[in-house]
Amino acid sequence: MASAPPEPFDRRRRRVRRDRALSRFADHGFLTHHIVEELLGRLDAIDRRFNRALVIGAGDDMLANALRAIGMTVIVAEPGFAAAKAAGGVQCDEDRLPFADGVFDIVISAGSLDSVNDLPGALVLARRVLRPDGLFMAGFLGAGSLPRLRAAMLQADLAGGGGVAPRIHPQIDVRSAGDLLSRAGFALPVSDGEALQARYRDLGGLLADLRFGAQGGVLSGNRPPLGRMQAAAAHGAFLSEADEDGRVSETFEIVYLIGWAPDASQPRPARRGSAVASLAEALKAKS
Repeated sequence: MASAPPEPFDRRRRRVRRDRALSRFADHGFLTHHIVEELLGRLDAIDRRFNRALVIGAGDDMLANALRAIGMTVIVAEPGFAAAKAAGGVQCDEDRLPFADGVFDIVISAGSLDSVNDLPGALVLARRVLRPDGLFMAGFLGAGSLPRLRAAMLQADLAGGGGVAPRIHPQIDVRSAGDLLSRAGFALPVSDGEALQARYRDLGGLLADLRFGAQGGVLSGNRPPLGRMQAAAAHGAFLSEADEDGRVSETFEIVYLIGWAPDASQPRPARRGSAVASLAEALKAKS
């Protein structure tokens, strides 16, 4: 019997580090808070009433409280044990949701899907726990994020002379994320992204935001720690990108997903061949 392929992310490490971030999340969770505000803005533009919500991995109670304030009953699912307890929620990973099918009107995930081992499976589960015509919304870090940190870690490994170690999470781009949403069975899928900039005086400030904003590294396996010379190389490489004011701009590329659980009432694409005008004729240059 073939063994299961290795998982890219360490589930235990992920739980522990999300719990570690809990006490300082208010000071460092700006990225997740930004995603929450964006998702709430998009939700406000939807002319629908939702009653029962599942919030997945939002770091603190900002999202859950905002949904409760507009009349929703909210269940929180959180990978960290302490974080789940603090939220009065359920401890579980996104690709192992323990809920029955069709019990929520809306599922919202903020800032955590980029470190899920089985993202396609997590999306399928999110669709299954939704009622027909229920809404799924998510935001997470995507491809192109953290270029300054990536370059700094590369210089650190090169300074050590022992080869380059994987230190930054693999990342998914907007188009691939949208494809996964469609493959998971969502109707009317939409994916888009935005680039968020943050400025830092040094590498330590960025690492603190990642660590205590629940965005730190949780890759499986062990990587050699940075020695003193390597740490100096990383800090030097990071500061070499500073602007005239001495600050370094780091980029966070955020992917947003919206999809609906299928329902017969939803609009459907026109049947192939049903058009009454020829595309070729429409594209002809006018004389």
